[in-house]
This record gives sequence, C-alpha cells and structure tokens, in this order.
Amino acid sequence: MAALNIISQPPTSSFLNFKIKNSFDNGPLYVPNKPTLSSVAKQLSKSGSGCSWMQGSSTCFNAAAANDRRRGIVYSVFPTKPAQVSSVQDLYEFICSGPLLEKMGFTPESVAESVDKWLAYGLHLCRLFQLGEFELNIPQKVRFYHYYIPVFLWCEDQISQHMSGYKEGEDIPPLVIGFSAPQGCGKTTLVFALDYLFKITGRRSATISIDDFYLTAEGQAKLREENPGNALLEFRGNAGSHDLPFSVETLTALKKLNKEGTKMKLPRYDKSAYSGKGDRADPSTWPEIEGPLSVVLFEGWMLGFKPLPVETVKAVDPQLETVNKNLEAYYDAWDKFIGAWIVIKIKDPTCVFQWRLQAEIAMRDAGKPGMSDEEVKDFVSRYLPAYYAYLPTLYSEGPSGSDPKHYILIEIDEGRNPILGN
Repeated sequence: MAALNIISQPPTSSFLNFKIKNSFDNGPLYVPNKPTLSSVAKQLSKSGSGCSWMQGSSTCFNAAAANDRRRGIVYSVFPTKPAQVSSVQDLYEFICSGPLLEKMGFTPESVAESVDKWLAYGLHLCRLFQLGEFELNIPQKVRFYHYYIPVFLWCEDQISQHMSGYKEGEDIPPLVIGFSAPQGCGKTTLVFALDYLFKITGRRSATISIDDFYLTAEGQAKLREENPGNALLEFRGNAGSHDLPFSVETLTALKKLNKEGTKMKLPRYDKSAYSGKGDRADPSTWPEIEGPLSVVLFEGWMLGFKPLPVETVKAVDPQLETVNKNLEAYYDAWDKFIGAWIVIKIKDPTCVFQWRLQAEIAMRDAGKPGMSDEEVKDFVSRYLPAYYAYLPTLYSEGPSGSDPKHYILIEIDEGRNPILGN
C-alpha cells in the first residue's frame, strides 16, 4: 500500500457522519455462523496466550455465549443521533493516533475515507471476543484499532497485490503470510482474529503453525538419543525437532488449494500427549478445509531464523552449534513458501519468561494444571539461546528472501501492544 501525504487537518465530524450514514443506510450488518470458539480457547490456554488486554471485561472466552451472539442479525453500532457523533470523532482520532498507521501506509485522510470499514471490523471483533462495543476500555481499543485492524488491512492489501500478478483466468495460489513472533506475545490470538475477519469478508483462509510440523513422539525420542546431553534438543522446539519433508508436503498442498471443491486436512499437534512431551494428533481429528483459498496464515516463534557463523552461535551457547546446522534446511522447507512477512519484535527475550509465567499462574488460579515457576524457567531456558542468537539478525535484516514491499516489522511492548519503535 503506497503511503499518501498526511493532511494537516483531520476531517470534520460532519464528514465522518456523512460517510457512516451513507455506508449503512442499506440495512444492518449480517454475521454468518462460524466455527465454535471452544477449540481455539483451549489452544490459547495451552499455548500460553492470555487475554490480559481483556481484563476488566465481564468475560474472556465463553464459547456458548459467543456462538449465540454470532448468529443472525447484528445491528450497526454507529450513531444515528447528532449527540453521538462526537464519539465517532473521538474514535477516528484514536485510530489516527495509532503507532502503525503511517508505517502501514495509512493517513488520516485514508482512514476517513474508509472509516466505515474500520468501525465495521471493530464491531466484528467485539462480537468475536464477546465485548460490548460501547464499553471497550483503552487496552481493548488499542488492541483492535491500533493493532488487529491495521494488520488486517495490510494483509488485505498484500493479497490484492498478490492476485494482481496473475492474468484473468489463471489459477491463483493462496498468498502465504508468515508471522514470526516470540512465544507468549499474542500471535495465536492475532492470527485467530485475522482468520475470523477474512471469513467475515468472504475470503477463505487457513491457519497453520510450525508446531503442527513437530516430529512424532517416536521421531523426537530418536532425536534425543542422537544428541545426548544437548538440552536444546531434548524436547520439541528448536531447529531439528520438526518434520521438514512433512512441512513441504503440507505447504505445497495448501498452495494448490485454489479450485472450488478441493479439500485437504490440516495437520495438528497434540502437546498434551505422552505427559506433555507431545505427539502428532490423530489424522481423524485434523480439521478439513476447502478451496479456493485466498490466504494461508503461517505462524511460529522461529519463522525466518537463518543460520549464522558457528563462532557467533557458540558464543551464545555451545549447544546451538547443532541447532544452527539443522537450521540450514529450514529455508527450503518453510520460508520459501512465504510471500509476505509480519515480524513482531520484542525489546528483551526475557519477556517470554514473564508472559509464560503469567499464563501458567492464571491457569493454576483457575484450577487448571499449570507448570510451577521452576518448570516455566526450565521450559523457557531451552528457547532463550535461540532468541539471543537469531533475533538480532532477524530484526536488522528481515527473513531470507523477504521483499521490503511485502514485509513489515511491528515492535510491541511488555503489554503486547504495538509501539512506534525504530
């Protein structure tokens, strides 16, 4: 999306009111039936993703209530009385204060021209997360209007650019968008929200994680035996613990899912199997998706990591030498399939420990099984060497093969919210 000149004065309330009135005179928005949230809620809790930004609301994830609220007619939240117009103006100004706006090529003028879309997407997200559209607190508004919606609109533009590269009548493969983000920073929730917005707007999308490509329990045991004493390869996680041929097979099949009636099952990984050591889930439980797909959302904590000189990684942790060697095969297995990149940057990898600890404490407080503080420390310690070794290069150079026109770096703070950054 080409950047436009920033206008000196924001549009007036009357202009915004005119835009909104003309956009919604044709009736209420319709939200179709969507898959239940229960499986996603479980995934979020297992992955360590929380909803701290939803604190202060009456609910976090209630699948039954969400399904009830997401059926049938959902009436517009936009103001119809003159006295309410100021609240729309306030929201418009709040959108324009977002740290990602200029970075993603938006201006106050372009926001005003498309304010109906921004407000409609905000409504959909309120429905998805079971939040009152008139009752959003500041963290929730930030998450929706400064983060999720700008990222969604950027992805929409990337898909449009991707499709424009093909001639009429040609089969267009889905665009694979890669999300590289450390554990616990909220990438699973972000991808979940984007997937929902794509479906709401009529695009078929699929989501997959690098976790879904872990070795089977048998393969992981063999890896452990082949690398005795290497704590970084004792359990799943680091480069070497993924089934790369299976990754290529799956991503190739997804790219071919571009015709009506084509179907495939998406692999999933069961982290609870074998007392938490994990195993590939039974194929009978894998979700089925149907083409034609417009976009594949591919997320992972180490997407885009590239091998470094041996001396560099050994200076961080000698055990990384084998991991670094394994990493050489990952570009062809993962990164080359990705046409657009979103890299989420953190200031300090120790945030990962704090985020994971918060999630486990919340699980224990809720009466669910959770790791102890010491277990969290041990778990995260197996990932930190890779973060310290590979993140600086990822942030400074971007992923291998990435095009600056199809790549964006988003810096977040300890609250998992976007900031201006560098």
